[in-house]
Amino acid sequence: MAEKQSKDEQVGFHKGALTTLANERNELLKIINIVEQLMQAHVKALKELGVDLEKEAKKAKAKLEEKV
Repeated sequence: MAEKQSKDEQVGFHKGALTTLANERNELLKIINIVEQLMQAHVKALKELGVDLEKEAKKAKAKLEEKV
């Protein structure tokens, strides 16, 4: 039969897991921020090229609604 972990071992395990997950979450947030910055750069470039993104979004929405 498997030996039961002590309470201190269990506490340590869960604290370690939370630390690891918090670090993973922070890295994910960094990636999300980078993606957002890149998206904003592309939006800005399209606007500078004269593309009306609101008009394009409305067209895309209307096209989706036609399919439904």
